[in-house]
Amino acid sequence: MASPLVGIIANPASGRDIRRLVAHGTVFDNNEKTAIVRRVLLGLEAAGITRVAYMPEHDFGIVSRALSGQRLTLSAEPLSMPVLGTSADSMRAARLLAEQGAGCIISLGGDGTNRAIAKGCGAVPLVPISTGTNNVFPYFVEGTTAGLAAGFVATGCVTGQAMQRRPWLEVSVDGEPTDSALIDVVVSSVPFVGARALWDLSTIQEVVLSQVIHGTIGLSALGGALLGHAAAASAPSGMHIVLGSGGTRALAALAPGLVTWVGVATHRILSAGDVVCCRAKSGEGNPVGPFTIALDGERELELSAAARVAVRLRADGPFVVDVPSALGMAARAGYLQRS
Repeated sequence: MASPLVGIIANPASGRDIRRLVAHGTVFDNNEKTAIVRRVLLGLEAAGITRVAYMPEHDFGIVSRALSGQRLTLSAEPLSMPVLGTSADSMRAARLLAEQGAGCIISLGGDGTNRAIAKGCGAVPLVPISTGTNNVFPYFVEGTTAGLAAGFVATGCVTGQAMQRRPWLEVSVDGEPTDSALIDVVVSSVPFVGARALWDLSTIQEVVLSQVIHGTIGLSALGGALLGHAAAASAPSGMHIVLGSGGTRALAALAPGLVTWVGVATHRILSAGDVVCCRAKSGEGNPVGPFTIALDGERELELSAAARVAVRLRADGPFVVDVPSALGMAARAGYLQRS
C-alpha cells in the first residue's frame, strides 16, 4: 500500500490585482510564499508524510525553490501536467491529486485560487492558506502548523470531525449550469471582464453570498453588517443583497483599509437549496445593456442584456480542515507525545 500523499498548490499570481492600488492590501510576494511552503514541508515531514506532489509553475518556481537546499526525508515531485498560467492550472492540479489518492491538499492563494481547486479536488480535504487579496475561504495560518494538520489528516490520524463541508453557489445561465463560486456571485453593470477584479462599487447591482460571517472582508462583509436587521437571523446560511437606495445603509470593509457605507435596497436570508434569479438592471436613464457576473471577486462571465442568471445555494462544497481542531485531535490521540 502506497504511503499517504499530500498535494501543494501554490498560486504565483495570487494577491497581485488592482485592489492593491485602490486599497491597502498586504503583499504576499513569491519569496514569502516560498518561505511559507518551506515551513509547510517541515510540518508535513514532522507529521510523518513521505510523499508530496505539487503544481508546477514557470513564473517563479515557489515549491521547487522551497525544496532547494533543504535536508528533507520526504520526496516531493511536480505533477505531470501542462502549465498555462491560468486558473485552469489549479483546477487541473487538484483533479490530478484527487486521482492519485491525495489525503489532503494545501493551497496558497485567495478565494479565486481555491474556487479553481474546489472544481477539481472532489472529496479531498483542503488546508487553504491565505495569500490573496480579499480572503474569506482561506485563512491566515502559520505554514508549520498547516503542514502538521494536513499531515495528520492525510495519514488518517485525524478524522472527519476536524473537517467542515463549506457551502457553494451554483451559477446557471439561461437554464444551463455554467460555473460556480465559493463565497459570492456579483452582478456588475460593467459589460466586459477586463481586469477582472471588482473594485468600483458604483458598478455593482446585486450580491449573492454563500454564507454570512462577521469579520470578513470584501462584498461578503455586507452580509455580516446586515445580519442584525435580517429576519430569522438565528442560523443564516447565505444572503441575497440588492444594492441601491430606498432601504438601509451598511458599513462594510470592502477591501483592506477601505471601509465605506453602502446603500442597500433589499436583502434576504438564503437557505440551502434557495435560488436567486438575477438580471441586468438599467441605470439612471440608461437602457439595460450587456453585463458581467463576478465569481469570488473576479468578473468571469460576459452576458447579453437578455441573459437569465440563476444562483443556487448548495451545502455540498469542499471539505476544509480546521487546523486547531485537527491538532487538538492529534494531541488527544497521543500523536504529539512520546514517552
